[in-house]
Amino acid sequence: MYHVVIGVDDNEQRAVACARAAADLPGDVSDKRVTIIHSFTDNPTGASATQIGSVREAMELLEERGVDVKVTESSGDPADQILDVAESEGADLVVVAGRKRSPTGKALFGSVTQSVILNADRPVMVAGDTDD
Repeated sequence: MYHVVIGVDDNEQRAVACARAAADLPGDVSDKRVTIIHSFTDNPTGASATQIGSVREAMELLEERGVDVKVTESSGDPADQILDVAESEGADLVVVAGRKRSPTGKALFGSVTQSVILNADRPVMVAGDTDD
């Protein structure tokens, strides 16, 4: 059995791309377990991760495919939180979404995906790419 951690932001397309990538990994569905993490950077309404549309979409896709899935939430820097969950859960793989950004955009605003790739101590898969 292998365990995958998926970092999900508020974008449903990226969340579904990550969930699809995890579900489509080789092997029997019974050999896969997924933890979805959503890190709140601002949560004035006090919502839980399962109330976020992107988290629900990813969770539903995985459940429809028969993958054992759980959702966790945190607050703080998303890249740090994804890596912390991957370590504490003993994940075999981290899946994050890519997006098109100019080199200047990456330098000015940072990139969660880039930070996860550079700081992970386990394999990272980058799934999908949208124009957002």
